[in-house]
Amino acid sequence: MTSESTTPPTLLDLSTYLLSRIGKTARSRLAERLAGRGLRLWDMAVLAALADFGPHAQRDLVRRLGVDPSDMAKVTERLAAAGWVERVRDAADRRRVSVSITETGRAALAELDAEARAVQDEILAPLDVRERHALHDLLRRVHHGLPGAP
Repeated sequence: MTSESTTPPTLLDLSTYLLSRIGKTARSRLAERLAGRGLRLWDMAVLAALADFGPHAQRDLVRRLGVDPSDMAKVTERLAAAGWVERVRDAADRRRVSVSITETGRAALAELDAEARAVQDEILAPLDVRERHALHDLLRRVHHGLPGAP
Protein backbone atom coordinates (compact mmCIF):
# COMPACT_ATOMS: atom_id res chain seq x y z
CA MET A 1 0.00 0.00 0.00
CA THR A 2 1.44 3.37 -0.97
CA SER A 3 1.45 6.51 1.10
CA GLU A 4 -0.77 8.06 -1.59
CA SER A 5 -3.50 5.46 -1.03
CA THR A 6 -3.39 5.62 2.79
CA THR A 7 -3.21 9.39 3.17
CA PRO A 8 -6.60 11.11 3.39
CA PRO A 9 -7.35 12.99 0.15
CA THR A 10 -8.22 16.07 2.22
CA LEU A 11 -4.57 16.21 3.33
CA LEU A 12 -3.23 15.47 -0.15
CA ASP A 13 -5.12 18.55 -1.35
CA LEU A 14 -3.10 20.76 1.03
CA SER A 15 0.22 21.98 -0.38
CA THR A 16 1.35 22.79 3.14
CA TYR A 17 0.79 19.16 4.18
CA LEU A 18 2.77 17.92 1.17
CA LEU A 19 5.59 20.38 1.88
CA SER A 20 5.71 19.22 5.49
CA ARG A 21 5.82 15.51 4.61
CA ILE A 22 8.44 15.97 1.90
CA GLY A 23 10.49 18.24 4.18
CA LYS A 24 10.42 15.74 7.05
CA THR A 25 11.51 12.94 4.75
CA ALA A 26 14.32 14.99 3.21
CA ARG A 27 15.53 16.23 6.59
CA SER A 28 15.48 12.72 8.03
CA ARG A 29 17.47 11.28 5.11
CA LEU A 30 20.05 14.05 5.27
CA ALA A 31 20.31 13.74 9.06
CA GLU A 32 20.97 9.99 8.64
CA ARG A 33 23.77 10.66 6.15
CA LEU A 34 25.34 13.28 8.37
CA ALA A 35 25.00 11.05 11.44
CA GLY A 36 27.04 8.46 9.57
CA ARG A 37 29.85 11.02 9.68
CA GLY A 38 29.18 11.89 13.31
CA LEU A 39 27.60 15.23 12.34
CA ARG A 40 24.30 17.03 12.70
CA LEU A 41 22.42 19.44 10.45
CA TRP A 42 23.55 22.40 12.59
CA ASP A 43 27.17 21.51 11.86
CA MET A 44 26.51 21.88 8.14
CA ALA A 45 24.48 25.05 8.69
CA VAL A 46 27.31 26.72 10.61
CA LEU A 47 29.89 25.76 7.99
CA ALA A 48 27.61 27.03 5.21
CA ALA A 49 26.98 30.36 6.97
CA LEU A 50 30.69 30.91 7.54
CA ALA A 51 31.57 29.93 3.96
CA ASP A 52 28.83 32.10 2.45
CA PHE A 53 28.98 35.15 4.72
CA GLY A 54 32.49 35.10 6.19
CA PRO A 55 33.66 35.13 9.82
CA HIS A 56 31.05 35.83 12.47
CA ALA A 57 30.94 36.57 16.13
CA GLN A 58 29.52 33.42 17.67
CA ARG A 59 26.52 35.35 19.02
CA ASP A 60 25.80 36.65 15.49
CA LEU A 61 25.75 33.05 14.22
CA VAL A 62 23.17 32.34 16.92
CA ARG A 63 20.93 35.10 15.53
CA ARG A 64 21.54 34.27 11.86
CA LEU A 65 20.76 30.57 12.25
CA GLY A 66 18.24 30.71 15.10
CA VAL A 67 20.23 28.33 17.30
CA ASP A 68 20.23 28.34 21.09
CA PRO A 69 23.48 29.97 22.34
CA SER A 70 24.52 26.92 24.37
CA ASP A 71 23.90 24.65 21.36
CA MET A 72 25.95 26.99 19.17
CA ALA A 73 28.84 26.79 21.63
CA LYS A 74 28.75 22.99 21.40
CA VAL A 75 28.60 23.06 17.59
CA THR A 76 31.50 25.47 17.23
CA GLU A 77 33.54 23.52 19.79
CA ARG A 78 32.92 20.29 17.86
CA LEU A 79 33.80 21.93 14.54
CA ALA A 80 36.93 23.52 16.03
CA ALA A 81 38.03 20.14 17.43
CA ALA A 82 37.72 18.71 13.90
CA GLY A 83 39.81 21.60 12.55
CA TRP A 84 36.92 22.88 10.43
CA VAL A 85 36.52 26.25 12.13
CA GLU A 86 38.77 28.53 14.10
CA ARG A 87 37.50 30.26 17.22
CA VAL A 88 39.33 33.35 18.46
CA ARG A 89 38.51 35.49 21.51
CA ASP A 90 38.35 39.22 20.89
CA ALA A 91 41.22 40.92 22.75
CA ALA A 92 39.05 43.98 23.48
CA ASP A 93 36.04 41.96 24.68
CA ARG A 94 36.93 38.50 26.04
CA ARG A 95 33.24 37.50 25.95
CA ARG A 96 33.18 37.87 22.17
CA VAL A 97 34.30 34.82 20.15
CA SER A 98 34.92 35.16 16.42
CA VAL A 99 34.39 32.03 14.32
CA SER A 100 35.78 31.46 10.82
CA ILE A 101 35.88 28.47 8.51
CA THR A 102 39.21 26.82 7.71
CA GLU A 103 40.28 25.33 4.39
CA THR A 104 39.69 21.90 5.91
CA GLY A 105 36.20 23.08 6.84
CA ARG A 106 35.56 24.24 3.27
CA ALA A 107 36.58 20.80 1.99
CA ALA A 108 34.29 19.14 4.54
CA LEU A 109 31.43 21.45 3.54
CA ALA A 110 31.90 20.47 -0.11
CA GLU A 111 31.50 16.81 0.90
CA LEU A 112 28.44 17.61 3.01
CA ASP A 113 26.95 19.61 0.15
CA ALA A 114 27.41 16.58 -2.12
CA GLU A 115 25.56 14.47 0.46
CA ALA A 116 22.73 17.02 0.62
CA ARG A 117 22.47 17.14 -3.17
CA ALA A 118 22.35 13.34 -3.33
CA VAL A 119 19.41 13.38 -0.92
CA GLN A 120 17.81 16.12 -3.00
CA ASP A 121 18.21 13.97 -6.12
CA GLU A 122 16.53 11.04 -4.33
CA ILE A 123 13.60 13.15 -3.15
CA LEU A 124 13.13 14.91 -6.48
CA ALA A 125 13.63 11.79 -8.63
CA PRO A 126 10.06 11.91 -10.00
CA LEU A 127 10.79 15.34 -11.57
CA ASP A 128 12.82 16.13 -14.66
CA VAL A 129 15.48 18.87 -14.66
CA ARG A 130 13.09 21.55 -15.92
CA GLU A 131 10.50 20.69 -13.28
CA ARG A 132 13.16 20.73 -10.56
CA HIS A 133 14.22 24.24 -11.57
CA ALA A 134 10.61 25.42 -11.64
CA LEU A 135 9.94 23.91 -8.21
CA HIS A 136 13.09 25.51 -6.81
CA ASP A 137 12.12 28.92 -8.17
CA LEU A 138 8.63 28.63 -6.69
CA LEU A 139 9.95 27.51 -3.31
CA ARG A 140 12.38 30.43 -3.21
CA ARG A 141 9.52 32.84 -3.90
CA VAL A 142 7.49 31.32 -1.07
CA HIS A 143 10.54 31.40 1.21
CA HIS A 144 11.16 35.09 0.48
CA GLY A 145 7.54 35.81 1.30
CA LEU A 146 7.76 34.27 4.77
CA PRO A 147 7.69 36.62 7.77
CA GLY A 148 11.25 37.35 8.87
CA ALA A 149 12.80 35.97 5.66
CA PRO A 150 15.84 37.85 4.38
